[in-house]
Amino acid sequence: MATGRFFQEVELPEQKSYSDGVVFPVVLSPTTNTNVTVFEEAIKAEKPWLESLLKKSGVILFRGFPVTTASEFNDVIEAFGYPEAPYIGGRASRTQVVGRVYTANETPPDKRIPFHHEMAYVPEFPAKLFFFCEEAPGSGGQTPIVLSHVVYEKMKEKHPEFVAQLEEHGVTYIILTGDEDQPLSSTGRGWKTAYNTDDKKVAEERAAKLGTRLEWIGNAAKVIAGPMPAIRFDKESQQKTWFNNLTGPTKGGRKIHDKGAFAELGNGEAVNDDAMDDCVKILEEECVIVPWKKGDVMLINNLTVLHAREPLLKPPRRVLASLCK
Repeated sequence: MATGRFFQEVELPEQKSYSDGVVFPVVLSPTTNTNVTVFEEAIKAEKPWLESLLKKSGVILFRGFPVTTASEFNDVIEAFGYPEAPYIGGRASRTQVVGRVYTANETPPDKRIPFHHEMAYVPEFPAKLFFFCEEAPGSGGQTPIVLSHVVYEKMKEKHPEFVAQLEEHGVTYIILTGDEDQPLSSTGRGWKTAYNTDDKKVAEERAAKLGTRLEWIGNAAKVIAGPMPAIRFDKESQQKTWFNNLTGPTKGGRKIHDKGAFAELGNGEAVNDDAMDDCVKILEEECVIVPWKKGDVMLINNLTVLHAREPLLKPPRRVLASLCK
């Protein structure tokens, strides 16, 4: 379907279509051969239309555009004009590549990263996420996406009492972290990097601004974030969303998806294991998994869409990221 002089919507077999007319994700390709500068100018010219697509669908996948380097990806991000979101208190190990572009989570690529809203454990989370496929995976390594309001509705239907508890009490996230980064862990950022200081008191102050408190165990910290809302109301879509990071298995001491990472209800009660098992099934049924192609740029509305990472089966893979307000 043609949608303008520069962008055209294309269909992929992996897309989902919903009864309200939403196509998830929207996939855009150029109508003619182009270059990065023309792409950037088209973004600026068509920004209101692109934002309306993002609001309706939750994800835009730009495919077939001539974005080949981290620097060009940075220029594309800048063309949208969104302010950069700081990663203060963020838990994944990431390295700056250029400008506003960072490596995505540096956890070993053969490990799965479960569904989450980016930085749902702090009050100031990014509104939008950009991903860029610099090197396409040989096999595996996709970034599954799922509409958060669909997960909420299906969980409320299946576990209304548990969802009511989440709405009333929220959720508290607890991780144990050392002073040094542990890149082998998906929540492996040490407290010094997470809060950008070597000083425990400064770290405590910066954590407190994020609704987080630190308890010290020698040089290690027990990071207690919350209670944070587990269900949020998205004003633009007028829908409730499953805005939490509970979506990994919780058996064995309410474990999330990594050793030393736990979650409990905001009133201190345990998370319902049966509900979480069903949640994982719902996520798997409702998600869309589009294999990466070199040059893909994916724009995600972090307020309405959860994302994950599939294990890499065949290297290489290099996906870069940027967080925006």
